[in-house]
Amino acid sequence: MLFKTFRHILAILILPVMVVLVIPAWLFDSFAEYDTRWVGMTSLTWTGLIAGTLFVWIGFMLFVWCVNLFAIVGQGTLAPWDPTRKLVLVGPYRHVRNPMIGSVAMMLMGQSLFWGSWVIGLWAASFILINHIYFIASEEPGLEKRFGGSYLEYKANVPRWVPRLKPWMG
Repeated sequence: MLFKTFRHILAILILPVMVVLVIPAWLFDSFAEYDTRWVGMTSLTWTGLIAGTLFVWIGFMLFVWCVNLFAIVGQGTLAPWDPTRKLVLVGPYRHVRNPMIGSVAMMLMGQSLFWGSWVIGLWAASFILINHIYFIASEEPGLEKRFGGSYLEYKANVPRWVPRLKPWMG
């Protein structure tokens, strides 16, 4: 049990913490003179602060939910080197194939809105593009090999990025 917990913590520290905390903090600091930031407490600033906070909070809650599903249902972690042993087809995965990546992208977009930072917004867009390419080129073919027909059926019925309104019941 302790080893499983350590695996999850390590995967979270290496991947999402780097993507959502370390890299944005470095970008925010390193490119401060070129970046945009909210100036003064205008209605636009308040809108960005509120929307950004909501995006980060919702993204974080979705991320926690997905990590727990990977551990409990999938019996694995979010890390490519320690993947799930079972296909996760419950919760948000009934609406969209990649809710965990969507949750991380949401947190990045929330940070960009909160700070009024185009640099973090560019990082969010880069993260989304990198993951889109990775999922098509590597993740999805790997899932097809590991889970065969059940993944192909899931893939045919559940969209990659934009959630379907009605959950897929399989």
